[in-house]
Amino acid sequence: MKSFVVVVDMQGDFINADGALPVAGADALLAPMTEWLRALQPDETAGVLFTADTHEPDIYARSEEAKQFPPHCMRGTPGWALLIDPAVIDPVIPCYRLEKGVFDMWAEPGIMIERLDGDAPPVPREDFFARLKQDGVEHVRVIGVAADFCVRWAAKGLIEHGFKVTIPPALTRGIKRQIDAVIADEWGRTEVAIA
Repeated sequence: MKSFVVVVDMQGDFINADGALPVAGADALLAPMTEWLRALQPDETAGVLFTADTHEPDIYARSEEAKQFPPHCMRGTPGWALLIDPAVIDPVIPCYRLEKGVFDMWAEPGIMIERLDGDAPPVPREDFFARLKQDGVEHVRVIGVAADFCVRWAAKGLIEHGFKVTIPPALTRGIKRQIDAVIADEWGRTEVAIA
């Protein structure tokens, strides 16, 4: 049975020490995450989705997020750029992108998921994940940053959509809480596995 992979917000502003909103230790994720993605096998992997925190200056200034965090991941800036190269993934495995303007990749209406190779038209987020379920995908592995914000919300939504979720702790970092604490506080290992 194939699983799906979600790579959360591996962008310059979160990963680089001089980024607008660096997550402590996130720069140490780049090499092991690249190798982990390179090792994905087509017969075991239905696809890889890269999420991208994406803000516009005028909209961000009025957002709830702006009350907690400085401006970051502004569209088109170096800090918005993805630091993991999807080209390391076996080309047989389809790769996708989802841009989101809030922590939770499930919260905004009208979000589309597009193939990175442009080989198919964008698909509404709900339809995309419903199609995965129809194709027999029941398990999703989530990696990236930040464990206690965007990774947490991604996992929560996947659980609510009926997927089993695994989060490798070596491939995520949190701002205030690491993933083991997030799982213990919010779900327990019956809902999210650590592996």
